[in-house]
Amino acid sequence: MSATDAPAVTPERIMQLVWGYAPAVILAAAINNSVFDLLDAGPKTVEELAKASGSSERGLRAILNALTAFQFVAKTPDQRYALTPESAAFLVSSKPGYLGKYVEFNALKLLPTWLRLPDVVRAGKPVEAVGEEFFADLVEPIFTASYATTQTAAKALDLASTQGPISLLDIGAGAGVWGIGLAQHSPHISVTAVDWPAVLDVTKCMAARFGMPQRFSYIEGNFQSVDFGRDHNLVTVGHILHGEGAEGSRALLKKAFDALAPGGRIVISEFLVNDDRTGPPAGLIFAVNMLVHTNAGDTFSFEEISGWLKEAGFANARRIDPPGPVSIILAAKP
Repeated sequence: MSATDAPAVTPERIMQLVWGYAPAVILAAAINNSVFDLLDAGPKTVEELAKASGSSERGLRAILNALTAFQFVAKTPDQRYALTPESAAFLVSSKPGYLGKYVEFNALKLLPTWLRLPDVVRAGKPVEAVGEEFFADLVEPIFTASYATTQTAAKALDLASTQGPISLLDIGAGAGVWGIGLAQHSPHISVTAVDWPAVLDVTKCMAARFGMPQRFSYIEGNFQSVDFGRDHNLVTVGHILHGEGAEGSRALLKKAFDALAPGGRIVISEFLVNDDRTGPPAGLIFAVNMLVHTNAGDTFSFEEISGWLKEAGFANARRIDPPGPVSIILAAKP
């Protein structure tokens, strides 16, 4: 095969990646300007949207045309814009699957911190590690993104068939999505939520919103140092290990093991990567996110986490991969 017969190398993929931030920021701008909420009432022209939202016709036309190319809106023959099934389900604020807050947080709040990545790479640590205030802002926007995973876990645990009381320890409870999502499957579940005080203020609001404030109790503080109590039947660790790093994760899993009653189970939710760290992209991108925002955080493989579980005393670790980028790991205390 001669040099002239070799496939041409093009910059196409590089050019796509260079503009990779644009769709998320455009989506966030549309959400911030009430585009999807206004279109939920029916198709509208740019002029009608501008009048209803108070935004400029020029600005709306630009993002609407881009959203048409991304297939988040559709353009009718009479130049009106309409929702697609996907945007109607997930980008309208009144819908139960609403992901708008998650989109805005990632595109508008996280992106500026990522712009410091060249300096972070040189230093090997974040310019400024995130803390309690950051997570208090984060946890409600990611509630909906995690909720479907809790439903998969509840079915795998067969919680609907439980008869006796279940004490659920929710480590790093955030907005309470794991406690709420699992407790919906059994009236016998009581939840002990552990997190920083400012975050637990959000947990309390969400528990009340879902009609179960009486089923929650709270432990304030750093979950590496507070007392979890003993004899819990279930422990959830939802999106926590990646922020703790390897050594912190090993210590936390041992502490979770000690807090469980014999026969108790642990549920872990994480972005998992291959053991050789060649993919999948979502997990490896999130590892860079941990580089930007934490001192020791990373993403891990099932093999690494299952090894830590075994080291802590757990048995029968198994992996479940529901739709989406996040996996579930289940294990039991003998």
